[in-house]
Amino acid sequence: MKTPLVLLLVPVLAWSSAPSPDHNEFEAALHAPFRAPASGARTFTLAFDYPHLAAPLPVYWRLEVTLAGVPVAQWRGQAELRGAPVDVRIDWGGANQAGIYTARMTAHAGDTEAVQDWDVLVGAPVTALAPPQRQLVDLPWDVYYGNLHSQTNHSDGGAALGACHGAQPPHSAPFGPRDAYTYARGRGLDFLLTSEHNHMFDGSAGANPDASPEQARARFHLGLAEAAQFTAAHPDFLALYGLEWGVIANGGHLNILNGTELLGWETGQDGAPVADTVTPRGDYAGLYRLMRARGWLGQFNHPASTGQFVVDDVALGYTRDGDEAMALCEVVNTNAFSTNDSETETRRTLFEGACNKALEAGYHVAFSSNQDNHCANWGTAYTNRTGVLVARGQPYNRSAFLDAVRARRVFATMDKTAQLVLIANGHVMGARFVNRGPLTLTAHFASSAGRQAASVRLMEGVPGRNGKVSLLSELPALTFAPAPGAHFYYARVTQDDGNILWSAPVWVTQTR
Repeated sequence: MKTPLVLLLVPVLAWSSAPSPDHNEFEAALHAPFRAPASGARTFTLAFDYPHLAAPLPVYWRLEVTLAGVPVAQWRGQAELRGAPVDVRIDWGGANQAGIYTARMTAHAGDTEAVQDWDVLVGAPVTALAPPQRQLVDLPWDVYYGNLHSQTNHSDGGAALGACHGAQPPHSAPFGPRDAYTYARGRGLDFLLTSEHNHMFDGSAGANPDASPEQARARFHLGLAEAAQFTAAHPDFLALYGLEWGVIANGGHLNILNGTELLGWETGQDGAPVADTVTPRGDYAGLYRLMRARGWLGQFNHPASTGQFVVDDVALGYTRDGDEAMALCEVVNTNAFSTNDSETETRRTLFEGACNKALEAGYHVAFSSNQDNHCANWGTAYTNRTGVLVARGQPYNRSAFLDAVRARRVFATMDKTAQLVLIANGHVMGARFVNRGPLTLTAHFASSAGRQAASVRLMEGVPGRNGKVSLLSELPALTFAPAPGAHFYYARVTQDDGNILWSAPVWVTQTR
């Protein structure tokens, strides 16, 4: 076992107090190279940022490397954010025992905690757990890949790559929704959601008392019309136009995939609401009620385990309305301000811990994988995609797509050529069913690029327990007898190149 090394790194950087009511959150990502020399030696990079920071902020971090849950190495340290990104690099000498290790970063800044888990390989190349498939056979589904999180000049996105340096002043960039759809379709995506910040339709990142409510509403409904027109003209592609509701500070962003009304809390000229329907800022319980009543579907965007989506003073607090409305949880995201258009962005953040907290709270959410593009690289920062299963032979259209999301027939992948579907006693992932007797879980993995599965993990939890999701098995198929009561299970596959896929859960009520 390696002797733990303790580092204390405090970079001194210039900082800015530029105010902003949004995109000001603690960002922490771990870059852990999956492959390395035979010894396993490699350099980990901990990347920290806090855009628009008003004052210096310390970050306390810990990095652990484990094998089958047993600690192998550990480092601790402190960095200080002063308005510019900070990278901490840690060299690990590797280990003698071959296997799949887990690198876990835990970072604290203020009241926010970020946790990242990445698998890393030590030793010889991985042998496939099963012969790799190039497509999912004997499963009656067509798979469509896309991105359910992006912005255009209808809010703070849409800048040309050479001029994109973060969020844009609302409505200032040259490219709008139609440009985004044209770009994404041309780069091989099957669908794209342009999810515009609901509180920026007044042309401001803050409050704008001079805003025209009529113009704001007209812009939103123009976006809906453009999406419908583009889809009608290109039936092989689904153009979606929605809202990213909320703010980060004391809030949390969520996407509404199929809304038909501009929602907001701000007022413009003569105190008139800049919205079709007023939704008080921070009132997630009220928003969930509205979404359920309207039949709208939502996605938790880059969720944090603390301080976000608060209901009754509980982060990611459960409500029955929210459970009906919130269908997806973003488990991985590329850097929102990436200008990479070659699908090689290295700044990627995992949110599996927060999504697991939502599942343990009782939410029935499937995992999604998006890019939060603010620059004109919609869907091309990295190879990650959200995969949606539509019944084979059914027309690919908006109705079929939303039915699939509503049924949680969705998986998250960091590889646009890979697929993962979990089947439980004949039920496809997303299903909720009562089971009696043995339960068989089977993770179906396929890669049209010939990638292999380096590891497969079947994870389990209990909805409403508010506990921890745990490892059930490291086999791709398992037959067992669950304890009586409610459970959820999902599959997590790490490919031989380090890219990860997550199936949607199945929810099982075991009777005996």
